[in-house]
Amino acid sequence: MFDDKTSSGAKRSNFDQQLTGAIDAAAGWLSARQKPEGYWVGRLESNACMEAQWILALWFMGLENHHLRPRLANSLRETQREDGSWQIYYGAPAGDINTTVEAYAALRSMGDRKDAPHMVRAREWIMSKGGLKNIRVFTRYWLALIGEWPWEKTPNLPPEVIFFPNWFVFSIYNFAQWARATLMPIAVLSARRPSRPLPQGQRLDELFPEGRDKHDFAYPKKPGAGFLDAFFLGADKVLHALQGFGDTAKIGLLRKGAVSRALEWIIQHQDADGVWGGIQPPWIYSLMALYNEGYALDHAVVEKGLNALDDPRWRVDVGEATWIQASTSPVWDTVLTLLAFDDCDLNERQQEEVEKALDWVLAQQVLRPGDWKVKCPKLEPGGWAFEYKNYFYPDTDDTAVALIALAPFRNDPKWKEKGIEEAIEKGVNWLIGMQSKGGGWGAFDKDNDKQILTKIPFCDFGEALDPPSVDVTAHIIEAFGKLGIGADHPSMVRALDYIKSEQHADGAWFGRWGVNYVYGTGAVLPALEAIGEDMTQSYIRKASDWLILHQNEDGGWGESCASYMDQKQMGRGKSTASQTAWALMGLAAVGRAEDERAIADGVQFLIERQKDGTWEEPEYTGTGFPGYGVGQHIKLGDPSLEERLKQGPELSRAFMINYNLYRHYFPLMAMGRVRKMMA
Repeated sequence: MFDDKTSSGAKRSNFDQQLTGAIDAAAGWLSARQKPEGYWVGRLESNACMEAQWILALWFMGLENHHLRPRLANSLRETQREDGSWQIYYGAPAGDINTTVEAYAALRSMGDRKDAPHMVRAREWIMSKGGLKNIRVFTRYWLALIGEWPWEKTPNLPPEVIFFPNWFVFSIYNFAQWARATLMPIAVLSARRPSRPLPQGQRLDELFPEGRDKHDFAYPKKPGAGFLDAFFLGADKVLHALQGFGDTAKIGLLRKGAVSRALEWIIQHQDADGVWGGIQPPWIYSLMALYNEGYALDHAVVEKGLNALDDPRWRVDVGEATWIQASTSPVWDTVLTLLAFDDCDLNERQQEEVEKALDWVLAQQVLRPGDWKVKCPKLEPGGWAFEYKNYFYPDTDDTAVALIALAPFRNDPKWKEKGIEEAIEKGVNWLIGMQSKGGGWGAFDKDNDKQILTKIPFCDFGEALDPPSVDVTAHIIEAFGKLGIGADHPSMVRALDYIKSEQHADGAWFGRWGVNYVYGTGAVLPALEAIGEDMTQSYIRKASDWLILHQNEDGGWGESCASYMDQKQMGRGKSTASQTAWALMGLAAVGRAEDERAIADGVQFLIERQKDGTWEEPEYTGTGFPGYGVGQHIKLGDPSLEERLKQGPELSRAFMINYNLYRHYFPLMAMGRVRKMMA
């Protein structure tokens, strides 16, 4: 690792001191930020649609004077790009027309004049991108809710879908968790077609320069659309036509029953903290659906949902501006922090913090059935969710990392008395039962991969499916390895076959939930080590070679979100602390002598850029979904891909995330693992 023979000892000693100092500083930073209850949580940054939609929802619900609306508007004004647009992720090569239209509409609802400089810039940018004809389905819904778009020109979602049996391909349980929980309230709104138009002087006439009567409200044509696309567009027209018969006796009775059933489903699925599904879309649409059906603002369900807006766990205030997080990540942040402490051998030194966190994690295990039970009726609960109180949707990824965090303590008598072994057993059994047919794991559901659903016009927003992914599967493999479940276990045999089949020819693995190939590859290699794979195998060496090839000159690693659409960006981008850590953990797991120089340079990058115990990282390295529509990676390089998906490297159909603690606990993990490797 230190090739200057005359001073290698001194260099090594200095490096060790620097590394230990960086670890101690990072651990101290974390200790100071643990919540009194025992957990850690960082801000989850996404895009301006969150604030714009809340501004519009509060208007729709008659709450135009709500105290948060001006603060949310300030956040929009602060995050507007110089060209007038709003973007999906930090440093995106271009703005997003959907986010920009929604932000523009929200600011007009606040009374921002159309001739104000920031509004002129936004409007000119919108028109330069083809105007409203290029907006997505969900933006059309929002314009319909404020009287700017005809409901007849939005995808019709009949609430009667609630009656579809579970075996039917169009059952709501064949949609991904986030799509399912959003679909139900939108179906109610779609059936009623409500709107609360903006005041005359604040309407969006200027976005219809030739007048509304001449505007083409039709869905954009998909290049290469096939029979199924045409079929579903035709079915959508039929459903809209049938909407006019809703007052007839039989159809009206069916519609009334469907709406009632859908509302019951919505109310049953409200989380204990007042939101739905632990995420913004079902939260906001459910409130509007209930309000439109006559539920008063002080009704317990509606009031609880509105009060969550002022919960500091969801709300982020900076100066005179407020952001509402799209989700919250306390379980995820806490279990990953515990991993970092363990990797750095800090469990005894940080005993008080660790024990408080372990108690909290054990208490978060979800021991009640959720939506996953529909496809796994005999499976007993045992997973962990991502958020505070998301009992309906525990996920396999959080469960895997929770098990890794608990593993070092399973033989401790103190924790045995607290039921740690039972918690681990339930978690393992739940994961085994959630394994999909192909050997991998989806995030929330089993075998959630029916691609016919992606042809429905409603599903143009990004992802409607939750098929298996490499990174989630890798974390589960790593958890099983840490718990002593070997590669010969039937579940692991299938999982390893899946992992190998998903490796790219160049050696990398795709990152479904993190950006991107650095994340996927950095997740797989430690998993293979944990399960006892021979790390000298050619396919593993190829992965190490790929990481080495993509190291930046400054010693770090980085990868732009644009890599989800531009294959030239794969493994390329400005070095970040989190992505450098993922690459280092992958290389440390393989442990090749020839990689030691690259590893040392990577650690040095982290040491030199640490500031006040942590790292700065405005870049988005988390992925909600990349916008492919099918929920998994696709072949890039097709020149027609951008037109077919209606997105380029700006990722208009995607949802990208900056987890503010990624920049911290992942570097701490990496430094700890490298220190052990060097020992």
